Order: sequence, then structure tokens, then C-alpha cells
Amino acid sequence: MSVLALSPFDLAIAATLVLALAALSLRLQLGVERQLLFSAARSTLQLLLIGVVLKVLFENAQLLWVALMAGVMIMLAGREVMVRQKRRLVGGWGFGVGTLSIFVSSFAITVLALLVVIGSDPWYAPQYAIPLLGMILGNTMNGIALGLDRLTQDAAQKRQIIETRLALGQNWKQAISDCRREAIRVGMIPIINAMSAAGVISLPGMMTGQILAGTPPVEAVKYQILVMFLIAGGTGFGTVVAVSLAARRLFDERQRLRLDRLALDQGRHLHLEVARR
Repeated sequence: MSVLALSPFDLAIAATLVLALAALSLRLQLGVERQLLFSAARSTLQLLLIGVVLKVLFENAQLLWVALMAGVMIMLAGREVMVRQKRRLVGGWGFGVGTLSIFVSSFAITVLALLVVIGSDPWYAPQYAIPLLGMILGNTMNGIALGLDRLTQDAAQKRQIIETRLALGQNWKQAISDCRREAIRVGMIPIINAMSAAGVISLPGMMTGQILAGTPPVEAVKYQILVMFLIAGGTGFGTVVAVSLAARRLFDERQRLRLDRLALDQGRHLHLEVARR
């Protein structure tokens, strides 16, 4: 079964849906038409660029280039985690916590899968390593961002409760345990929902893409199950690491709550206020 090639005209037809949605946003005064068009244009350029990069990478399958590509992906994912938070850790901590958590979880799990489960030759073959890392990174990034955002928001809103617990003799782990537990739970909800709906309500993207490319459905399902389990592990472990590191950063060596270590994203805050109005 050969792959049906898409022409630029085919993509233009699909793009009219985005244009129609932007026009509807303008008509209803939703205020998201610029963001929608910018995001569509940005995603198109990014995907075209990554297509060219992957073509070159596949033709020059060397460990150095694969590692460089993976490093760039992890750094960009760490930045996305930081900018998605309304209250972020100041200094390098905002970027460092997300990036380190992603590296510890997503990168380690991807390498484990390549070496133990897939067993490609070489193990860093880019046609396996880069797509697998990308899928795990995207979902892990979302889980970590949600978990950190929930933790910092709860810490700010429940300041009096946390400080009362500290005054009553609890240590920092006990004082913020409820916030940390809820943040981890929030970070894991998306992947739990995705696994619950897979195959019944929705057909996951990887499986669909493989079937469209001619892969036997049973083999496509096997790969999808593998990827979903890897994503679950990456998201869960990454969220636990990120929330734990951030929770510790919110307290100093004298176990005092230090909300001054959080910076409010004024741009996002103003945007949300305008949207509410």
C-alpha cells in the first residue's frame, strides 16, 4: 500500500477551515483571530522546517547530530514549560526545573525504549529516536506545565494555611503536601484521560498515521500501546520530579514560605483580565 501524496492545493483546502474560524472569531468579537492565524502560520513553518531537518538527519544518521537535535528539543520544551505558568520561579529556576524534569523523565525513558524495547540498529536511529522523543516530550511538557502552574497558584492562594501549618510545627513537606499532591494529580489527568479514551472515543495520532502509511493495523496498535505507556511514564515521573523540586524551592533553609521567589507573568495576567472583560 503506497502513501497518497498531498498537493499544496489539498493543504490550501484544509487551511480554509482555519481562515473560516478566524472570520467567525472576528464576527463574534472573540479576539482570538490573530492568535489563531499566527499559530497556524507558525505551526506550518515549524513543521516544514522540521521536515527538512529530519530529511537531512535521516541521510546522515550520526549519534552527534541525533543528540544535538534531542538537546534542542529538550531545551525548547523546558522553555515552553516556563512560559505556560502564570507564576513562575524567578531566575534560572523557572527554566531549570522544567528542563531538568523533562531530561530526567522523557530523555531517560526514550533511551530505555530504544535500547531495550525497540532494539533498532543503531539504537539511536533517527527515524525511531526523534519521533519517539517528540511524542513523549510533547505530552510530558504539558503535564509538567500543568503541575507546576497548579502548585504555584495554590501556594499563593493558600499562603495563610501553609504558614499556619509551619507555625504549628510542621516541616515544609507536610505544610505543602496537599498542594503538591493536587499538582501532581492535575499533571497526570491528561494522559489518564487519553489512555481511557484511546481506541474507543478517539484513534491516537501515531496509530492513525501508521495505518495511513500502510502499516498493518495490529502492528500499528502495538506501537501505539508502547508509546502511550512510555508517555504515561514520562508524564508521571516528570511531573513528580518537577513539582517536588519547585515545592522545595518555595521554602528556604529555615523552612519559611518564600513567595518572593515567584514572579507573576504580567503579560499573561493582563491578557486573562482582558479576556474576562
